[in-house]
Amino acid sequence: MITKAEVKLVRSLKEKKVRDELGLFVAEGDKCIEELKKGFEMVLYCDATNATPTEIEQMSAMRTPQGSIAVFRKGPNHQSPITNHQLILALDGVQDPGNMGTIIRTADWFGVREIVCSKDTADCYNPKVVQATMGALARVRIHYMDVAKWLEGEKAKGQEIFGTLLEGRDMYEVLANHRFTDSPIHRFTDSPIIVMGNEGKGISPEVRKLITCPIRIPSYPKDAETSESLNVAIATAVVLAEFRRP
Repeated sequence: MITKAEVKLVRSLKEKKVRDELGLFVAEGDKCIEELKKGFEMVLYCDATNATPTEIEQMSAMRTPQGSIAVFRKGPNHQSPITNHQLILALDGVQDPGNMGTIIRTADWFGVREIVCSKDTADCYNPKVVQATMGALARVRIHYMDVAKWLEGEKAKGQEIFGTLLEGRDMYEVLANHRFTDSPIHRFTDSPIIVMGNEGKGISPEVRKLITCPIRIPSYPKDAETSESLNVAIATAVVLAEFRRP
């Protein structure tokens, strides 16, 4: 049976400071846990066979516990060099855990294996983020760094940097006229980077000035009165779908 010390450990991992110190994080639900086992070392597993419903509830970060909880050892994602230059997603100040997790899951669906995050972006090991990824965290590498400094270096190499801005050009028109290869898999002749910004403020000024191709998702119809902007996770899905369109 699970011990009181282990229950205390799992509960403490809700705090980023503790996760960073111990190099551990928590996941819930058999489906999410099974996917994460493909990319992370599991160090503790709890379900009805070794924990009481009360203990599961105490350890859970969810309103409705999933019945199974696991503790994993963090991967070296944030320290590993970026090796995949097919299509990279950059997040500038995305702070909502639900949005962050959904973006990681969406990136996984569209074959994006590298996400570069500003240091004020939500922690990918936050329990709510982990849950929203549904295990995609095992396949998408997350890097935390000074995004503006990194983009400055990439721009100097000639990398194309797309950024979603309200004053950007119509995304569909831009991509229709962009450089393409003959390969149905690698659509661009270069290695594009897509920048998505903060939920309320958008892309920061220091990052905005490094964007080489500002784009926007046009509303429909174009002259209709609509919401000011799309949710950042939804916007990411729309943009990635268009970038991956054959």
